Amino acid sequence: MPTPKQPNQLLKYSNLAIQMSVIIGLAAWGGNKLDIYYKNETPIYTIVLSLLGIGAALYIVLKDLIKSQK
Repeated sequence: MPTPKQPNQLLKYSNLAIQMSVIIGLAAWGGNKLDIYYKNETPIYTIVLSLLGIGAALYIVLKDLIKSQK
């Protein structure tokens, strides 16, 4: 029986980088739109949602890395 082919590691990690970029970018964009909508002088929504996006992206990456080590 042939063994299953392993996915290319470069493709796997570039996919993780793209996922992180999209998550953080969408969170920052959404925060910016909220700051514009509520006419905030301080970009509080942008800051908070950007930090939440970074946390979510790190969670997804770490979850995937731990899963791949098992």
